Amino acid sequence: MSKPPVIHCDQFLPHPPATVWKALTDPDLHARWWAAGDVRPVVGHRFTLDMGPWGVQPCEVLAADPERLLRHSFAEGSLDTTITWRLEPEGTGTRLFLTHEGFDLDSPLGRAALDGMGEGWPHVLAHLAKTLDELPPGR
Repeated sequence: MSKPPVIHCDQFLPHPPATVWKALTDPDLHARWWAAGDVRPVVGHRFTLDMGPWGVQPCEVLAADPERLLRHSFAEGSLDTTITWRLEPEGTGTRLFLTHEGFDLDSPLGRAALDGMGEGWPHVLAHLAKTLDELPPGR
């Protein structure tokens, strides 16, 4: 039996969970490090993410536990995957865990997305770290 197609990443961010949570859930900040969209940490909230050349992707918040967990569907109707952001305090910062799952390897789109996003997520997380480092204190 083969392993399910899942992308796992984790990154230490030298910022408290409240700051990381804000970057994940504030539309203005979210647009600075990943994609523009009306993301909000409210279960059932539907939003889209503007992924540029990959189009506008519909999403829905599936779980939200402030400063701990945000889970949402991604690319409903085409890719149909789930992204989970889990935050754990670590010292004076936060360990951010990302899980992206649900890729259909029987589909050329699913296989291409797994490969592309597997390479892309570390860059997205690096961009998140840079965005957080550029925030004024207290933001």
